[in-house]
Amino acid sequence: MNIFEIDPLQDPRWSSLVASNPRASVFHRKEWLHALQCTYGYEPVALSLCSPSSTLTNALVFCRIRSRLTGRRLVSLPFSDHCEPLVESRDEAELLISGIKSRVTQSRCKYAEIRPVSTTPWEEIMPTITSMFYFHRVDLRPCAEQLFRSFDRNSVQRKIRRAERESLGYSEGTSPSHLAQFYKLLVLTRRRHCLPPQPLKWFRSLISAFGKDLKIRVALKGDTPIASILTLSHGKTITYKYGCSDPRFGNLGGTALLFWRTITEAKAGGFEEFDLGRSDIDNVGLVGFKEHWGAVRSTLCYRRYPVEFVAPEERKWTRWVMRHLVSAAPDSSLITLGKLLYRHIG
Repeated sequence: MNIFEIDPLQDPRWSSLVASNPRASVFHRKEWLHALQCTYGYEPVALSLCSPSSTLTNALVFCRIRSRLTGRRLVSLPFSDHCEPLVESRDEAELLISGIKSRVTQSRCKYAEIRPVSTTPWEEIMPTITSMFYFHRVDLRPCAEQLFRSFDRNSVQRKIRRAERESLGYSEGTSPSHLAQFYKLLVLTRRRHCLPPQPLKWFRSLISAFGKDLKIRVALKGDTPIASILTLSHGKTITYKYGCSDPRFGNLGGTALLFWRTITEAKAGGFEEFDLGRSDIDNVGLVGFKEHWGAVRSTLCYRRYPVEFVAPEERKWTRWVMRHLVSAAPDSSLITLGKLLYRHIG
């Protein structure tokens, strides 16, 4: 069977496939792909078994990444927590994976990586796991009162009530002032995690692409922003993608307020699921935070062909260098470092 290569940014069938396929997420959307291309120069491509003249019913989308630092790679998809191949059967999956494997050889790429939510049939077709994460989702279908009762009493319910007692301010939108407040807190948070912030251009590209389906929420103490989150919406799912806060105000419940407002607004808007994204398995604090909101845990397994081996010593060295670079750099240098590095990571 022939495998066809399409441009999801230009093919008019792509948006229809993403809108109709229950396996599709916000990361499949043309808007996400456009932001990746605009910010980092990645080339979005999709493989399909459907001819150009037929309805598009299956696809495996990825980005071609060309980097002098990290080499040529095919990733489905960069900076996406997950990206399920849109297939209906094992046969379709095998054919599309064979197509991406052949492109690894033809293009002399280091590897191709897929990030499926499901385990079958990928555990047999691409059996080697190169990264594992926890994935959390909250079912929004119960009534608000039931949801509130399902939250951890000490770490969530009390913080929501504390935020109400503190009369914290709340603002939402995508204006330049919302982005500025969010980004200032993001730089602060990324420094705490010994990482540079994503480029400001990335968030501008997302705002421009997604429009009303992206929202920045900010909690304030007086006029001071103390916490912020960025969410994306698609279909019946709202996705928590980025969060940041000022630790000086951590006891006031700013982040709890933002999550609770997101949940209540999502329910009012007819959403049925809150996607809290991936977490490193050893990040006990983040995993606990998500599960205190009643989120159900599953495991995400990223798979590559062929296997790229990185020695543990090399990983430790990379983390050591990053930690010392970040701790010593002023904010302006940290932001510049993010601009330079992220397009090579993907």
